[in-house]
Amino acid sequence: MCAEQLSVYDAIRLRRDVRAEFTGELVDDDTLWRILSAAHRAPSVGNSQPWDFVVVREAATLRRFADHVAGKRVEFRDALPADRAATFDPIKIEGIVESGTGIVVTHDDRRGGPQVLGRASVPETGVYSTVLAIQNLWLAATAEQVGVGWVSFYEPGFLRDLVDLPEGITPIAWLCVGPVHEFQEVPDLERFGWRARRALTDAVHYEKFGG
Repeated sequence: MCAEQLSVYDAIRLRRDVRAEFTGELVDDDTLWRILSAAHRAPSVGNSQPWDFVVVREAATLRRFADHVAGKRVEFRDALPADRAATFDPIKIEGIVESGTGIVVTHDDRRGGPQVLGRASVPETGVYSTVLAIQNLWLAATAEQVGVGWVSFYEPGFLRDLVDLPEGITPIAWLCVGPVHEFQEVPDLERFGWRARRALTDAVHYEKFGG
């Protein structure tokens, strides 16, 4: 099924947090630009568009970040109870080098000026807007048969220095982006027994929480 035939519901159903399925080929520039364009069309509070995208392809930078993440993985694993550590051991948490492309999504809380329409009482809506851009990127990539993996095992200060972010710019995500052999039918964390998906009936409430 090509991107033009894929419904938004198909993309949501097929979307996976990709780790081990990258082919090792680079996503081509035209496809990458379409994916970034989709991200840039996300809704944002007050039309502030607080995101930026840093595309990283230098092999040395990818390896340096991968090494940092590997260290953080060990720290997390060592802090787990023995039974959870055994469950976690076979789970691959990143495809930084294999994907060949990293996209660092950043957030600028100053974007849009001091009076961002709609953010006065809920300032977090700025970050929510940036996360919506990530979701747009992810669904567009899925429609293009391009995998995305969100890496969160890192120190923000390390990533900020790695890609030379200016003061006031916050890294929100490192996304591994690249062509894949396939999308897994079942998400990794379910396949490896880390945690199952909640039923929709457990998540929907009427009128009041718990109703």
